[in-house]
Amino acid sequence: MSQQVSVFIMDVSNSSVEHIGNEISEYLAQIRGSLTEWTQYTVETRVSHRAGDELVVVCKGYATAYVLAFYISRIWKFTDHRPYFGLSFGDIETDVGTLNLETWIHPLMKQARQANDYLKNQANRNLFRFALPRSQAEQGYTVYHEQFESLINTSLTLKQEHLNGQTDVQSLVCSLYLILGQQNKVSQYLGRTTATISHHIKQGKTQVILQAFDDMVKVLGSLEETDKTFLMDKLQSNMKQQIRHHLDAYLPKEGSST
Repeated sequence: MSQQVSVFIMDVSNSSVEHIGNEISEYLAQIRGSLTEWTQYTVETRVSHRAGDELVVVCKGYATAYVLAFYISRIWKFTDHRPYFGLSFGDIETDVGTLNLETWIHPLMKQARQANDYLKNQANRNLFRFALPRSQAEQGYTVYHEQFESLINTSLTLKQEHLNGQTDVQSLVCSLYLILGQQNKVSQYLGRTTATISHHIKQGKTQVILQAFDDMVKVLGSLEETDKTFLMDKLQSNMKQQIRHHLDAYLPKEGSST
């Protein structure tokens, strides 16, 4: 039976720099564990950590891989070694739970790799890029897969401009606001006034960035045969709860200097 899934292939910038490779590899093993915890009992997901600095994820739902990738990007601690994600989504005939990602060959993996390679060759690298496969029996959104791909990547590029314009503290506030959901909670955590947090949210375009993320998730979900909005809400709620339980580890108050 056909399953609607999404894929990402993640690499890390400048991971071959001396003295950092092993640390990044160990950190990716932790991220793999986090992905397992985040998706357990919510969305069937397969994760593979390979080649030292690469993560591969396949999961049910057209929006799921992008949701997971976005959260990883928000909690990532190595500011000089950013992750970047090649993504795709579509239908497969194999159950996600039975996939062996080390040997699985599929057009979705090819497209995710293509998107990842595109980012790898960018001078000013974006965090995310989608590449969509052509369907043999084009129907629904697949009739316009090239147009969808172009619109999605244009939206991601515009969002990237806002992300690139954030200061370190604005980026931290953006991440905390995503996880905590309220300005006063961000204020309490950082020990700053709500007026200061409000200023960072406004200047860092936090509302614009998070709204663009929400809109992307809704659009990807709307392309599925059955509306999975409730499932994405449940997944994000579970992720936020687990991150909040270890907030100092994920988003330390002083930010990351690594």
